[in-house]
Amino acid sequence: MKPARRTYSSVRTLLLAVALTAVLGFRCPGLALALDYPIRTVTIVVPFPAGGPLDFTARLLAEKLSASLKQPFIVENRAGVAGNLGTEAVAKAPPDGHTLLMVLDTPLTAHPVLYPKLPFDPERDFAPISVVAGFSQMLVVHPSVPVNSLADFVNFARENRVTHGSGGAKGNPGYLTLESLRLQAGFEVVHVAYKGNPQVLADLVGGHVQAGFLATPSVVGLVREAKLKALAVSSPKRSPGAPDVPTVAEAGYPGFDVGFTLVMLAPAKTPTSIRSVLEENVVRTVKSPDVQTRLRVQELDPIGSSGAEAETWLKATAARWKSVIEMAKISGE
Repeated sequence: MKPARRTYSSVRTLLLAVALTAVLGFRCPGLALALDYPIRTVTIVVPFPAGGPLDFTARLLAEKLSASLKQPFIVENRAGVAGNLGTEAVAKAPPDGHTLLMVLDTPLTAHPVLYPKLPFDPERDFAPISVVAGFSQMLVVHPSVPVNSLADFVNFARENRVTHGSGGAKGNPGYLTLESLRLQAGFEVVHVAYKGNPQVLADLVGGHVQAGFLATPSVVGLVREAKLKALAVSSPKRSPGAPDVPTVAEAGYPGFDVGFTLVMLAPAKTPTSIRSVLEENVVRTVKSPDVQTRLRVQELDPIGSSGAEAETWLKATAARWKSVIEMAKISGE
């Protein structure tokens, strides 16, 4: 069978397309890169240990992006220094879209205030791709603590020595949420620092520490099993997994609204065209019914913002935490 003949017009169209691609690639090198992106495995650095909401979300995105962009996306857990170690590594990575950061917002929003000598600058060194999802914190206590409501807890803390555990340095979500509540309610606690939330949970369940503000996804199961008592959630809405637990605002502190997000970023000088490819695919992935269901099962709120929206959100959140940290006189040292 003879191969089909190309007509003059089809050949001309093909040559024009090749020429146009070459010209655009010459004039806009970022576009040429985007047409080929990705060309090899993409590493998503998670600067915290494996397990938990952040790691789950990163791996879910890696699975979906591998399928949509036809190259492997893998997750690398590079924990240390409260998330700063892995975050620094991505800040210094080649800006070609093959090394990305998936991180809690706190290293980008609270840590710059707490740790003035950070080895990275959130605004200078990163280009936000998307705020992927959000989550609340849940105040839980060991069943032996004689309180059954947030009001009970505040009164108990005013009269007794209460130990509060949180994972990581002072910029971690649990610590910041407690400080926000403490500023409004007026009580003191003894802060017990752990390497991470798994260690906090183990000691909470074991009764070695009395209370903790922890990511709702990580504790709601233990609450259902009556291994911990839930007193309140930090978000404006109740948790679907624990609808009987009031919000802090409902429990006597109107306007209380503390939540945290999981953010994907690229090194700052990554070409705009590559960032656009990533943003488009991440947003589409997060808004897909399958991913939304899988996130909500984990008590995560799907967001899927644009890069510009993520940048605005991070700046506003950084300003809020700066105010809390200064009012509470928190030192990262």
